[in-house]
Amino acid sequence: METVKELTTTLVHNIEKVIIGKRRAVQLAVLGLICEGHVLIEDVPGVGKTMLARSLARSLNCSFSRIQCTPDMLPSDITGVEIFDQSSGEFRFLPGPILNQIILADEINRATPKTQSALLEAMQERQVTVSGETHHIPRPFMVLATQNPIEYEGTFPLPEAQLDRFMFKVNIGYPGITEEMAVIANQQFVHPIESIEPVTSPEKIIEVQEQVKEVFIAESIKKYIVEITQETRAADSVYLGASPRGSLALARASQGWAAMYGRKFVIPDDVKLLAESTLGHRVILSSSARLQELRTGDLVREILRNVPVPGGDFQGE
Repeated sequence: METVKELTTTLVHNIEKVIIGKRRAVQLAVLGLICEGHVLIEDVPGVGKTMLARSLARSLNCSFSRIQCTPDMLPSDITGVEIFDQSSGEFRFLPGPILNQIILADEINRATPKTQSALLEAMQERQVTVSGETHHIPRPFMVLATQNPIEYEGTFPLPEAQLDRFMFKVNIGYPGITEEMAVIANQQFVHPIESIEPVTSPEKIIEVQEQVKEVFIAESIKKYIVEITQETRAADSVYLGASPRGSLALARASQGWAAMYGRKFVIPDDVKLLAESTLGHRVILSSSARLQELRTGDLVREILRNVPVPGGDFQGE
């Protein structure tokens, strides 16, 4: 797994030229890439949501498109449309922005549910169908969507079925004093994103994505993951728990995290580190829990304290 470790370390360091002091958020974005998942970045304006997505795209030498979601956007604005070519007398397909490798869906909750569904269907199926013809999205394919949790006027919050399509939900947070001073210094003359150069290739990313799948998960770890997920469904404070897709996402994310650190096997600490980011957005709390201001992150952390951690040999050798 040294190849995975080397590539992801290089990517993280390259992105940190722009996103300062937020290694956890950067690592989760890179982890989503090597695990073939999509990432939802939710935070207040101005903390670097869009910059994180753009920095990752610039580091990969992949095709990139930005979709600025608005209430008047149509599904065809994302998937593409067939137009009549007068010179040939035939219809031809004009591809939409989703038919690229790295997609930034900015302020996804400002698009209407119909448009959100078109985007999220492409995320799941990795293809679009226009006028009966299927168009496959090139690999590697990743959507980084952003949304603002503060302003709800004129927005259409993503329902549970659509949130479930995202492997991670990432919060960046405000920088510390030292980090914010560094941000000011870095942008005094030119934005550092202008100096970002690609550090890998699409072929290398695909190779790494296949290597991540080979990371060993012991049966006890699989059981641990499933027990955590099932506890989200059994808790009294929960209206709707995480789906089996949540278990799959947590397992694959744990494989990727282990590979990022050069390990060929998953340990319980990998699962613990990623459970909140992977399962938190898949859980809907009951109305009484929301009135008590309980958060899904609190629930997941409580479950991790109560579910027995497996022991034994995790290497499978």
